[in-house]
Amino acid sequence: MGDIGLEEYQLRVNQVLSQVDKIEQRVIEIDQFYVNNSKKLANTPRGGSASKEKDKDKERLVANGKKQDVTSKETIATKRMQELIRQFGTILNQISKHKFAWPFMDPVDVKGLGLNDYYEIIEKPMDFGTIKKKMDAKDGSGYKHVREIYSDVRLVFKNAMKYNDETNKFHVMAKTLLEKFEDKWRQFLPKVIEEERRYDDEEVEVQLNVQLAQEAAYAKMARDISNELFEADMHLEELRETLVQRCRKMSTEEKRQLGTALTRLSTDDLSRALEIVAQSNPGFIVNAEEVDLDIDAQSESTLWRLKFFVKDALQAQGKPLASTAADNNNNNEKCENNNNNVNNNSKRKREICDALAKTTKKKAKKLGS
Repeated sequence: MGDIGLEEYQLRVNQVLSQVDKIEQRVIEIDQFYVNNSKKLANTPRGGSASKEKDKDKERLVANGKKQDVTSKETIATKRMQELIRQFGTILNQISKHKFAWPFMDPVDVKGLGLNDYYEIIEKPMDFGTIKKKMDAKDGSGYKHVREIYSDVRLVFKNAMKYNDETNKFHVMAKTLLEKFEDKWRQFLPKVIEEERRYDDEEVEVQLNVQLAQEAAYAKMARDISNELFEADMHLEELRETLVQRCRKMSTEEKRQLGTALTRLSTDDLSRALEIVAQSNPGFIVNAEEVDLDIDAQSESTLWRLKFFVKDALQAQGKPLASTAADNNNNNEKCENNNNNVNNNSKRKREICDALAKTTKKKAKKLGS
């Protein structure tokens, strides 16, 4: 790290904090992805027509490099439906050739026949000519599903039956043709149902491809975050080492206070404090039944590391760290303040690690289900 001033040191600490902030946002994004994905899978219904969620999934799939697959599947499905519409056109032609079909071939001449109340009774006029014109449309305004045509054909007859009473010949003609049409539709319906099931299966496959592509992307992001956290941790350790090397020599009174403070630590915190000692003393056995710690024999680096750790540990327990006049030394205060930044950053890093572990757990659970 070289010989750096406290201002430059603070700048480098802030740079690491900024990096951790960005990492934290990405962890939140990963976690939110799996939360939203679980809700979507639980709430998205299956059906014959594509929902808004499915459309969004297709857009995401296209964005993930699957445009050709999606386009190909949709093109094939459209061709299959157009073939069904063509076959259905044969049924419509058969009905149109019936001797009772002539009144229904063109729109009702409301004005010529003086049917002044027609539009008050009939909400949506319909006729075979209009249906055939829409079936032949090439500008995208035509029928997208054969059930749409079925609905309009029924409307032709239902309108006539609604406007004319049962004794009227047009009512009788419409009723006769509707019965014949419904009979032919029942024979044709299995083909429609089969195509709808096939379409649903393909929609599910599209959604699955989207989900897998997204999970792969977020899994990569999680791996990258893990590496970045490791690098940030190494950077923080380098900064901490630089800091403790630049701090003044600890006084005898401060060593005495440090030894006293160590006895006030919880069992877990004491174990961690001893691990700090062991880092600089390979022969030091942390797990021994009795530990003999000679404060005076420790390096300045180890002593300051211990003081920083003990201070944070006691503050977390709500216990103040005893202070002396020597603690008011300006350089020492700057060392401790900067170390607090490092410790706070380490705490945030641990929280991010926990969040990342939680996200990874969710993903593993989901993939294993």
